Amino acid sequence: MHPSRRDVMSFTAAAVLFGAVLTSPWGAAEQRPAPAAVPTYRQVTAELIRPRGGLPNVLAKLAAGGEVRVAYFGGSITAQAGWRVKTLAWLRKTYPKAKVVEINAAIGGTGSSLGVFRLGQDVLAHRPDLVFVEFAVNDGGAAPQTIWRAMEGIVRQIRKREAATDICYVYTIHTAGMPRDYLKGLCPRSTSSMEMLADHYAIPSINVGLRIVQLHEEGKLLYKPAVDPATGKPMPTAPGKILFARDDCHPIDAGHEVYTEVIVKAFGRMARLGRPGPHKMPAPFIRDNWAHARMVPVRPAMLSAGWKKLDADQGLGRRFRGRMKELWEAVKPGERITFRFRGSRVLLYDILGPDGGQVICTVDGKASRPRPRFDRYCRYHRIATLNVASGRDPQKVHTVSVEIHPDQPDRSIVTDAEKNKPDFDPKKYDGTAVRVAAILLLGDLVD
Repeated sequence: MHPSRRDVMSFTAAAVLFGAVLTSPWGAAEQRPAPAAVPTYRQVTAELIRPRGGLPNVLAKLAAGGEVRVAYFGGSITAQAGWRVKTLAWLRKTYPKAKVVEINAAIGGTGSSLGVFRLGQDVLAHRPDLVFVEFAVNDGGAAPQTIWRAMEGIVRQIRKREAATDICYVYTIHTAGMPRDYLKGLCPRSTSSMEMLADHYAIPSINVGLRIVQLHEEGKLLYKPAVDPATGKPMPTAPGKILFARDDCHPIDAGHEVYTEVIVKAFGRMARLGRPGPHKMPAPFIRDNWAHARMVPVRPAMLSAGWKKLDADQGLGRRFRGRMKELWEAVKPGERITFRFRGSRVLLYDILGPDGGQVICTVDGKASRPRPRFDRYCRYHRIATLNVASGRDPQKVHTVSVEIHPDQPDRSIVTDAEKNKPDFDPKKYDGTAVRVAAILLLGDLVD
């Protein structure tokens, strides 16, 4: 006889909230077996809190007082004024002797595959004592190997820079698909992939998304408003029931409050776990991890004559200066970036937007099709990446050229929906602009 979905969830909740802690058999300072070239993916049993090696260094620092720097590294769910703001306030209230400094390193719509390249600039340069890592939703479509390469690269970069920095994974939820796995008592693919890595490194993890599913199954929470079929408008939420979000993944305040309650409970579970000291580095989980991923600035010598550096005090330069130290812009077809590198992968850290153009990427003499810097979300400008070359011979020197194409991309996916609005301005969607902030590299630039 098979248990019901509610029985599965109730058992999981009871095991986490009231039962014994299931931790890794390896301590934070112990070496692991050498990795296989490609680890075997498996779905992991879902638990609200896996303390593993705990957070001994940051908790000791918080208790002792003085400055404690906490980084929030993730996507739009972390960028919201939600669990990040609420947990920061809780830390400051709970540890009044400490000066808790926030490092807000969240960028909406991005996952660990960008995070691993921007970690040094956005997180490590600020010397964190604790790094919350939240990429489960934005990594939802990625293959396990891709997640392992990026997430392990993040872990190993942190450990190499400062071995005493604590790391904590936070797993949020996309309610359109992830609950199916949680109702079976299992983590979805992205979360399972991260859990395997967390177990290898004894990194504590907090599954706030699981709690949302539990409350939904208990009849206490609604994922998002029901829609009145007659009017197409959201219907009121029943009294006493928590409304989690208005879409499939971005919580409203009540949803973030649930997230925060789970995180606070997790800190209580980890209060006396582990001893302060450096985290030793085990053997890599996957051999081709991206521990050497980095961001390098664009050099003026790489650029044709029509590029200009945007003023950091106005316009797009001001808007993105918190994440892009320099932003270069070219608007005319034929303008290009040219450089050489030795390595396996290179991307451009750039901007998508309503006036974005198309580019041709030429690597070692082979040209790509036109690559638009515009997509269905381009009613506004946002941070993105352009994959220029991947899977290259890491020992060979490769020559790269990225050139603006004369034709504009097809914008109908946006303009068809916008053109009947009274404030529609066709000039907003006209242009061949390309804006680049840096080069993302697995390898080295070659002069």
